[in-house]
Amino acid sequence: MTKLLIGSHVGMKARKFLLGSVEEALSYNATTFMFYTGAPQNTRRKPVSELRVDEAKALMKEYGIDLNNIVVHAPYIINLGNTVKKETYELAVSFLKEEIRRVEEIGATRLVLHPGAHVKAGEEAGLNAIIDGLNEVLTPDTRVTIALETMAGKGTELGTSFDQLAYIIDHVNLSDQLGLCLDTCHLNDAGYDVTQFDDILDEVDQKIGLDRVKVIHVNDSKNPRGAHKDRHENIGYGTIGFDTLNKIVHNPRLENVPKILETPYINDQPPYKEEIEMFENNTFNDHLKQDLS
Repeated sequence: MTKLLIGSHVGMKARKFLLGSVEEALSYNATTFMFYTGAPQNTRRKPVSELRVDEAKALMKEYGIDLNNIVVHAPYIINLGNTVKKETYELAVSFLKEEIRRVEEIGATRLVLHPGAHVKAGEEAGLNAIIDGLNEVLTPDTRVTIALETMAGKGTELGTSFDQLAYIIDHVNLSDQLGLCLDTCHLNDAGYDVTQFDDILDEVDQKIGLDRVKVIHVNDSKNPRGAHKDRHENIGYGTIGFDTLNKIVHNPRLENVPKILETPYINDQPPYKEEIEMFENNTFNDHLKQDLS
């Protein structure tokens, strides 16, 4: 039986850097993981040569974690959709180029990106700016797939529907280098019925192509469907519920897609080992929050 491809967001801190990220993932019994190459809120970055990448790769190989299945998340401050402030857009393009280079140097192949927000300039202007930005950063030699994340729709976020995401992908010159990251909380908050996930996958297949799904972010939601708020909840404690999320994690159409938990810490404790165990055992731990208190 194929081992479940599941993990979580992990840290990358001095002095162990990526080696520490792998050790953290292994402590959760994860088979994949997601990390940022630096703080997601700023542009400060350590050279990749200092991130202990070779040691991390050796440990991954020892425990059977495939480098092609790990996920890097682009920083939040990248907003390709901003046509209001030229300097913000230019920073987004230059910083995304640098992130792609860093991911390639590490050897990973999946980079999750929030598409952007139009900052009240309107949907059309924002979408076209995202297209222009992706056309600037992608080259025929790019070895990384940018997985555009489905967004909840708070503020002026774009990428809240598969029509918007299809529009971006269809108009980017090197569209073969683009994929999707489906976030269960974001889909719920955007208005999709995640209890009918196969219907969602059918829509993705029809409008974009199911083969483009490169990452699943597995999160419960604090909000009712369509709230457009994006507030993650621990597995089984939100409005989506364990049974629905468990079916998504075990959906055979997504077997080879990395599933990444981004649920909140409980009393400053990561819940990921216990949440991964829930999915592996197909059983909800209704004492999780008490256990980590």
